[in-house]
Amino acid sequence: MNNLYEVAHQLLASWKCSLSGLWIRYIAYLQNGPLETIISDFSGKTRDSQSARMESEIVPKITKMTVSGKKQSMGFEVPCAIAEENGHTNTPQKGLLPEDATVASGVLEAVSKSTLSPQVVQVSEEQNMVPTPAKKSSKAKPQIDVKAELEKRQGGKQLLNLVVIGHVDAGKSTLMGHLLYLLGNVNKRTMHKYEQESKKAGKASFAYAWVLDETGEERERGVTMDVGMTKFETPTKVITLMDAPGHKDFIPNMITGAAQADVAILVVDASRGEFEAGFETGGQTREHGLLVRSLGVTQLAVAVNKMDQVNWQQERFQEITSKLGQFLKQAGFKDSDVAYIPTSGLGGENLVTRGQSSDLTQWYKGNCLLEQIDSFKPPQRSVDKPFRLCVADVFKDQGSGFCVTGKIEAGYIQVGERLLAMPPNETCTAKGITLHDEPVDWAAAGDHVSLTLTGMDIIKINVGCVFCDPKEPIKVCTRFRARVLIFNIEVPITKGFPVLLHYQTVSEPATITRLLSVLHKSTGEVTKKKPKFLAKGQNALIELQTQRPVALELYKDFKELGRFMLRYSGSTIAAGVVTEIKE
Repeated sequence: MNNLYEVAHQLLASWKCSLSGLWIRYIAYLQNGPLETIISDFSGKTRDSQSARMESEIVPKITKMTVSGKKQSMGFEVPCAIAEENGHTNTPQKGLLPEDATVASGVLEAVSKSTLSPQVVQVSEEQNMVPTPAKKSSKAKPQIDVKAELEKRQGGKQLLNLVVIGHVDAGKSTLMGHLLYLLGNVNKRTMHKYEQESKKAGKASFAYAWVLDETGEERERGVTMDVGMTKFETPTKVITLMDAPGHKDFIPNMITGAAQADVAILVVDASRGEFEAGFETGGQTREHGLLVRSLGVTQLAVAVNKMDQVNWQQERFQEITSKLGQFLKQAGFKDSDVAYIPTSGLGGENLVTRGQSSDLTQWYKGNCLLEQIDSFKPPQRSVDKPFRLCVADVFKDQGSGFCVTGKIEAGYIQVGERLLAMPPNETCTAKGITLHDEPVDWAAAGDHVSLTLTGMDIIKINVGCVFCDPKEPIKVCTRFRARVLIFNIEVPITKGFPVLLHYQTVSEPATITRLLSVLHKSTGEVTKKKPKFLAKGQNALIELQTQRPVALELYKDFKELGRFMLRYSGSTIAAGVVTEIKE
């Protein structure tokens, strides 16, 4: 090292080269060896215009890259940077020794501060440092045509998110489990295993339900508790299926599933007394119907299930559809958007092919369940809007990051992009995207995805957080105004009324702090200002205060992120849309 210092001082003192020239020669020494080469090359060499141009191009780039810290190993790795900048792929030495790195850093600092005119020694041919035209590499991610890519994906099939709802024990899981088996999504070996296990548990009729009810507690109780999710295909659609719980104790989970759905299947039990129990007061058929409509679902298929238990009677089918039709119309469904299909979930009749039973075919000529699902129209996706994803689940990844799952409500995302989590108002990077259990480079509005994230602590993320575009973040507040429709409530709503706010995957305690006005149902005009209370069936403008900050959007800007439900004492009491967000 002392020899190196002496050479440097001699060269500088005699003005045989500039500081920048010395720097370039020092790099050549690190790559190719002997100190004598530097001395011989510096003495008596002529400088030409090509070498001068080389110095003016290379040195600023070296300085910039080193200062930015993008090319560092043991604190310094400039030789690699030079090779890359000049189009070479020379493999650098394993790394600089600590003392060499210190000297190099000192020389670099002197070069960056030097006011000497650029001069450089012609580089010898044997050191292979002749520059080639620099290759400019853009680090910006190439933008994709999302709409075009969506059409190409899945063989041109359209994506549809389907939720299955209905009163407890209507046969939802059995119906969809059998449909998946008939489609080949569940192999015979697995199905045989479910049949044997369900028999041992004394629940032989639950074998198909176990396709979707995967947890031990769900199988033991015979009740769906969480939203089961899977995928299947129809001739023209790729379906993300969500099997929602029917028991009233798990309505919050059902709301989470319904909030992520485009269309729904309402399953009702055709058995005598069972339909009535689910449809009348206290049953979940009515509440589920109201919930999905309030959360934006406009297309509905009603599976009149267990029709084999009433011998496929046309009279029973018509009785049920007549009662349901009146209610669904009042709930806001158009007659043209509702279809009724007689089915047998356990027997598999009229599921993937049209029913063969003579008792059915003599009066029913319509679609089977799969045909009806295939005929649903997918909604317009908000791919042109800023990215929004509401977290449905959070879990630790095997690597250094963590994963979140949820439905992309708007925009699209590519691997490597930065995201902002609101709350807690922190950024991270999307290192990976998984769609239908397969890694992909991008995903767009409507996709149910799993994102692998880095750069943030998992502790700061909860279910209900919204990941968004950092340039166009979602608003976060504890106070907002909304237009609400009051359902069939027993107690009038007054100022200070405590409620549970259900919004996407969020469940947050809140208080109705102000009753601003009563509105006309059709026109929205104010009919009464500052009412003392709100009664069932009324439309009103209210103000809500949440205990913790929640991420919301105005309904007029993002319909998907502007709807919510209010529950009180185990019942859904209102549905609403956000009209104003208070800072």
